[in-house]
Amino acid sequence: MKEGHFITFEGGEGSGKSTQLKLFAEYLANSGKEVVLTREPGATEVGKEIRRLLVEGDKDKFDEITETLLFYADRRINLTKIVFPALKEGKIVLSDRFNDSTIAYQYYGAAKFKNTEVMDTLYKVVAGDFKPDITFLLDIDVKEGLERSFKKAQGMENKELRFEKADISFHERLRNGYLELAKKEPERFIVINAAQEVSKVRDDIIKAYEAHQHKEERQ
Repeated sequence: MKEGHFITFEGGEGSGKSTQLKLFAEYLANSGKEVVLTREPGATEVGKEIRRLLVEGDKDKFDEITETLLFYADRRINLTKIVFPALKEGKIVLSDRFNDSTIAYQYYGAAKFKNTEVMDTLYKVVAGDFKPDITFLLDIDVKEGLERSFKKAQGMENKELRFEKADISFHERLRNGYLELAKKEPERFIVINAAQEVSKVRDDIIKAYEAHQHKEERQ
């Protein structure tokens, strides 16, 4: 089924994922590539409703099972409506968050699951053996990332701060969880220092992508 490429952007709050995804999309478009942008949660009309439930309001309003089921429902809609059709047409799909976010937030950050069995089972049902070709992990100090995130929200009617309101230990576990995931799959993950200037982060992502493409061509 997969003929195009699926590239995901991951990271904690304030890591600059959305900004860097858009800059990378511009680079690809300028290189003559057909690019499709998506995000989780909230890429579709139904997904927007799921996103509102997940990212607004009290951080403890759902138990872990309910919250996780909502994420995977949104993921299935995103895959069937946006990702799979675009890949079949040979396009490059860039996603702001994907399954690694669910594991990082629900298992490592929230620390309510004893293992990833529930999420692994749901992922298999929702996506089968499908995985991203590349995952850029934008890594940044937790306090710096949160400062960025809250600063961005100032003066805006931004209600999407449910996860930012979690205590600092949650975000530390989240960051460590992401880095642990990257260690487990070094062939897929590319860790980027997100504390640098926006332009430097962009350049590092492009350089890493080009190196990855050259490696793929040689194989």
